[in-house]
Amino acid sequence: MTNTTAAPAHGRHAASAAIPDFAGLPRLIALMTGDEKHAPAAHSTLDALWVLYDRVLRVTPDAVDDPGRDRFLLSKGHGPMAYYAVLAAHGFFDESLLPGFGSYDSPLGHHPDRLLVPGAEIGSGSLGHGLPIAVGTVLGLRAQGLTDPRVWVLIGDAELDEGSNHEAIAHAGPAGLEQLHTLVIDNASATHGWPGGIASRFTSAGWAAETVDGRDHEALYAAFTAPHPSRPLAVVARVEPKG
Repeated sequence: MTNTTAAPAHGRHAASAAIPDFAGLPRLIALMTGDEKHAPAAHSTLDALWVLYDRVLRVTPDAVDDPGRDRFLLSKGHGPMAYYAVLAAHGFFDESLLPGFGSYDSPLGHHPDRLLVPGAEIGSGSLGHGLPIAVGTVLGLRAQGLTDPRVWVLIGDAELDEGSNHEAIAHAGPAGLEQLHTLVIDNASATHGWPGGIASRFTSAGWAAETVDGRDHEALYAAFTAPHPSRPLAVVARVEPKG
């Protein structure tokens, strides 16, 4: 189930008067008519991205360079249509850019580019990079004495086939990286499973972990905001298997 009620005021930004509700996102996605080879990947992330940007992340279009902002890293950078739609809905760029998606002169490529897409923290697309970058981001924030900003990274379940992610998971738990949050979109596309499920991979390394229905907005919000003192948090969002 989904929840399309308005978000509390603290989850929105000053320029958000025209923000549509969740039901308006399909119209924005439909504007992107370019060649897209990863539509299932895009739609698998839509609900989780909406809840994060509408109710959880402390970042606005006017604060994309604020040292105190939350950071969101899209490691699952293939199929970014949902990400672009959510960013446009929240005012990071004008929706007039969406119809040009994937074209030669558009900033909205088939993989996000942080130098071209307002609000994007990293250039992404190659699997296995986002979580290690997120770990490094938290360590960098700590070194600067910035302990309030939260770092979120969205990965796909298939990314857990990449050894770089296992090294990042193994480090972050014992290091107590409480600022680190990993959202795993589980659409049953991983080659290798994990005994006890994906969440157990994280808990065995000292993380807090939740597994929820990736289409249930209230369940997502509760998991995203669950306390996890002195530990990083992993939220496994299960969605329908990729066809």
